[in-house]
Amino acid sequence: MPSLRTALLQSSGRPGAVAENLKVLDEAAARAAAAGAGLLVSPELFLTGYAIGDAVPVLAEPADGPGAEAVAEIAVRHGLAVLYGYPERDGERIFNASQLIGPDGTRLANYRKTHLFGCFEQEWFTPGERTVVQADLDGLRIGLLICYDVEFPENVRAHALAGTDLLLVPTAQMHPFQFVAESVVPVRAFESQMYVAYVNRTGPEGEFEFVGLSCLAGPDGTVRTRAGRGEELVLGEVDPEFLAASRAANPYLHDRRPGLYGSLA
Repeated sequence: MPSLRTALLQSSGRPGAVAENLKVLDEAAARAAAAGAGLLVSPELFLTGYAIGDAVPVLAEPADGPGAEAVAEIAVRHGLAVLYGYPERDGERIFNASQLIGPDGTRLANYRKTHLFGCFEQEWFTPGERTVVQADLDGLRIGLLICYDVEFPENVRAHALAGTDLLLVPTAQMHPFQFVAESVVPVRAFESQMYVAYVNRTGPEGEFEFVGLSCLAGPDGTVRTRAGRGEELVLGEVDPEFLAASRAANPYLHDRRPGLYGSLA
């Protein structure tokens, strides 16, 4: 099975300007496709911006809304899958969500962030209730989490047990928590034997300072590609053969003793 070249778009776009952010996404998709990528991953709430305050309910839209239609057009135009973050409206509730669109424009998976970080998110969003959301792409099982979610090992282990091969984690990782991008994410990839694409915003936005450092971590715990602190598009390979070999060599999942862990829940 061939590798899936994965492009990580590290950018904050233009907060509050959906049309401008779609332009940035379109340009990144063109560059990614030209470099042979089959998947483009953008950061948390990329469609609208993160620190947009009162604009959250104004810009929130359904999973099948105009943003999804626009991203589907981008995916089809460039022939690659696209993962984007956005505020999802469902009735009176708003979720911090991400959606994976296939290269044919099909909506493959929609995930709602389950662990909300800080007062800002808890004020504007409702937490999701599904830990494991997956889709199949190019022979790989793709899983979705968002930012703070990946800092809970239970979330990632649930994906491992459900067969996730590549975990996509759009994020808004801010100062002074850059150690998550530098250290926690590679450990998550190793301990649960999967690839993890962690894709961050960058620079100042409202009260926040996003640290960049987006990465693709492999199941051996090594970082296959790493962005710096600024706007950047980086690419890395998700190799199914290497993943299978790593899982065969690493006994973590095989040696688990679930009967001992019940009290943890």
